[in-house]
Amino acid sequence: MPPSSASTTDAAKSPAPSGGVQSLERAFDLLERMADAGGEVGLSELSASSGLPLPTIHRLMRTLVACGYVRQQPNRRYALGPRLIRLGESASRLLGTWARPYLARLVEETGETANMALLDGDEIVYVAQVPSKHSMRMFTEVGRRVLPHSTGVGKALLAHTPADEVRALLARTGMPAATEKTITTADGFLAALEEVRSLGYAVDDNEQEIGVRCLAVSVPDSPTAAAISISGPAGRVTESATEKIVPVLQQVAQELSQALASSGPAA
Repeated sequence: MPPSSASTTDAAKSPAPSGGVQSLERAFDLLERMADAGGEVGLSELSASSGLPLPTIHRLMRTLVACGYVRQQPNRRYALGPRLIRLGESASRLLGTWARPYLARLVEETGETANMALLDGDEIVYVAQVPSKHSMRMFTEVGRRVLPHSTGVGKALLAHTPADEVRALLARTGMPAATEKTITTADGFLAALEEVRSLGYAVDDNEQEIGVRCLAVSVPDSPTAAAISISGPAGRVTESATEKIVPVLQQVAQELSQALASSGPAA
């Protein structure tokens, strides 16, 4: 979860830690602020949120533009640049690699296929999977993209997003029915998100594929919105199995969160 404006502003004004490069820290802070603002901002907005003077911001943005990480729009506002896409794609692959040992533990403890997914724009993208050892098991190709409204990971990732933002996303993507049990109205989906917040986990009950049940939780404090899940035949992922699986999911998500915070998995 991104830090509050107040705490980040204080950080921007404070000297760089020993051995740090203040201008580099400020540049990354500005990039993160741009991402939080939707990818496009004006200099005055950046100055107001960061507490940095306009000349400093202008100098940093000029450097980022020259490097291709930011571009200046015809309206003079600044937008995140295309060179960041390559970094993001590589980071997503690495995130999936880091997650695999944790997903493997989920498989060992639950017996079902484990997945990790990210929210990329308006879509869910699967970045890692460890398959179940059962002969009948679920399989989702890494790199596959799906819409959030019919998946457990989609519900987990959007559970704490403001309702108006969720409605706007659903308006952009539409809500096609993958099965007869898919939620196809914004009100129905928002009610499902309320249930996720109440329970602490999300359920896809035959909504993406008939005969398949999925349980998902978000990875707390992940540097990018991420969720992990298990999926299996509805006959195995029953209500009683759910009671045993969810605590394991939550524990693994917490451990993965701690590993990401320390810049990599535990040795």
